[in-house]
Amino acid sequence: MVNYSDDKNRLYHIQVAPGEVGEYVLLPGDPKRCAKIAEFFDDPILVADSREFVTYTGTLDGRKISVTSTGIGGPSTAIAVEELACCGVKTFLRVGTCGGMALPVKGGDIVVATASIRMEGTSRQYAPIEFPAVADFTVTAALREAANALGYPFHLGVVQCKDSFYGQHEPEKKPVSNELIEKWQAWLRLGTLASEMESAPLFVIGSALGVRTGAVFQVYANQERALHGLDNPILKDSTPAIRTAIEAVRILMKQDERREVE
Repeated sequence: MVNYSDDKNRLYHIQVAPGEVGEYVLLPGDPKRCAKIAEFFDDPILVADSREFVTYTGTLDGRKISVTSTGIGGPSTAIAVEELACCGVKTFLRVGTCGGMALPVKGGDIVVATASIRMEGTSRQYAPIEFPAVADFTVTAALREAANALGYPFHLGVVQCKDSFYGQHEPEKKPVSNELIEKWQAWLRLGTLASEMESAPLFVIGSALGVRTGAVFQVYANQERALHGLDNPILKDSTPAIRTAIEAVRILMKQDERREVE
């Protein structure tokens, strides 16, 4: 495609050039969370700040690592992943927030996604709906190992990915309320852990581009627990999810270094 950047070395939306990011990138949604994540890097520098895409690069255990925000939802996530892949990124870890669905999932817990329900539109531009949105096993295993090592309460399983935040929280007000409510109940009966807005396109695009993807989420609260009259703690600090992702990258880096030597 035509690159409309003033600087043709830079990808149009994220304004990052090849060589400015590492092969490992963390993907929060909120641009403001990038600086917080970059604090875990050694010698982080701000590489770009364009639209919803903020990028910092530093090192972790001597290897280059970056963080780029995606904004909310599938379309901007797809742009970030496509353009970062053009810059040489091989491993993407989504570090986000979610709302709990399964009753054992409480605010403050960690959710590591094994796969995602494709209740969004972006991934359909990459693969037929029959194709599953599945995280890379190696990345998922590293996230699981990291959460275990750090001692965080965590859950491993399927999450739901949607396009409409208010379609989830106020489905009865929507013209398609019957469909939204019926599907939500189906996801619950299937044991879906949590709901969020970026994992399905990330996983499907990862399959399409041949890059590794994974996702870890901080649970803010669980509307189903509130509905059932159970305690519903609310925690808005995403530090546990960030620490889990950082530790997972360390695990992946060590594994990759061993493979490089073999």
